[in-house]
Amino acid sequence: MKKNIIGVAGVVILTTLVGCSVTPPQNKTNLCEIFYEKEDWYDAAADMRDKWGVPIHVPMAMMYQESSFRHDALPPRDYILFGLIPWGRVSSAYGYSQAKTPTWDDYVRETGNSWASRDDFEDAIDFMGWFINKTNKINGVSKWDAYAQYLNYHEGWGGFKRKTYLKKKWLVEVSKKVKQRALTYAAQLKKCEDDLNKSWWQRLLFG
Repeated sequence: MKKNIIGVAGVVILTTLVGCSVTPPQNKTNLCEIFYEKEDWYDAAADMRDKWGVPIHVPMAMMYQESSFRHDALPPRDYILFGLIPWGRVSSAYGYSQAKTPTWDDYVRETGNSWASRDDFEDAIDFMGWFINKTNKINGVSKWDAYAQYLNYHEGWGGFKRKTYLKKKWLVEVSKKVKQRALTYAAQLKKCEDDLNKSWWQRLLFG
């Protein structure tokens, strides 16, 4: 009986942990609240920053726009089968970063991160750091420029060079929103990053 109780408790705890790991943050508009709720996300974002030299607030603002921090986010359906049934997808984009399969494959090949998964936050934020870093090298866009970085992310490096976004007024407006969110996230993070850098026991003992 005791063994069964322990087993059930273990399943409940494991299920709870798994659920917490994939659910979107409760308050997506506040970067401090996001990282307080999901401390492992801050660690992953800080590792991305140190590895690629990309400020945390830029890919986080882009990720908010792309997936609203949903691990299994998919693009909208491409068309309706027989006029009734949703069928197909607009693109192969998937996961937190909405990375398309060919670009994700390039990331895996260049980084050697063969175990990477698009529905894993740590891998997704690292992918975005890699992309932003390459955008800086290929098109000379500052890693801090959320507006132009998002245009590259959406249109690709070649599309940005050709200025394809100029024919997409809606995309320009969305990019402006990403820029504004990045600025908001940056201001928020500035207020809590010292606290986030403390270990859990330091916060417990010293507040």
